[in-house]
Amino acid sequence: MNAQKRRAIYETLQSLNPHPTTELEYTTPFELLIAVILSAQATDVSVNKAMRQMFPVANTPKAILALGEDSVAQYIKTIGLYRTKAKNVIATCRILLDKHHGEVPADREALEALPGVGRKTASVVLNTAFGHPTIAVDTHIFRVANRTGLAPGKDVRAVEAALEKLTPAEFRHDAHHWLILHGRYVCRARLPECWHCAIEPLCEFKSKTPAPTQ
Repeated sequence: MNAQKRRAIYETLQSLNPHPTTELEYTTPFELLIAVILSAQATDVSVNKAMRQMFPVANTPKAILALGEDSVAQYIKTIGLYRTKAKNVIATCRILLDKHHGEVPADREALEALPGVGRKTASVVLNTAFGHPTIAVDTHIFRVANRTGLAPGKDVRAVEAALEKLTPAEFRHDAHHWLILHGRYVCRARLPECWHCAIEPLCEFKSKTPAPTQ
């Protein structure tokens, strides 16, 4: 895909959604961090539902530590891998208090040192909480980048590198949100909805899906 077409894709997505953001509900960097940790292999909807119950009770590292692992597990038991995630949340809170004065660090290395935080989670927090132009590649973004031809790559790190290299600077901060929402609601895994896709004329996917017959 040439640079002109790539820019046109981002301009189109920007025109449809000028100020995209995560669908996770949060009010502080710490709430966002916990929500992103919990969202691994789970839906944002399920995380939001659980956090609407837990955050009013405990939404700081100190308060969540006071709850304890068993209580955290009860709040998040509807989320996949909840026991492991409860353990990671408690361990993360302890490290934030011991090493970072209870604050979420705006640093990749420090974030990735937290239990349950990998590169993708760190990128989301850096982008959404701190405004860094990071691009967190999940399964949706990996699919969209490869299917459209925007930034092909054999694995998530290759796609991340390609997106960082090829995305024009003015679109870098919002690219993650545009692509994940596009993959979640339009360029779906099993049946991409090409018939009402705004970037379909620019997309290089060969097997485009026709509109369903009435």
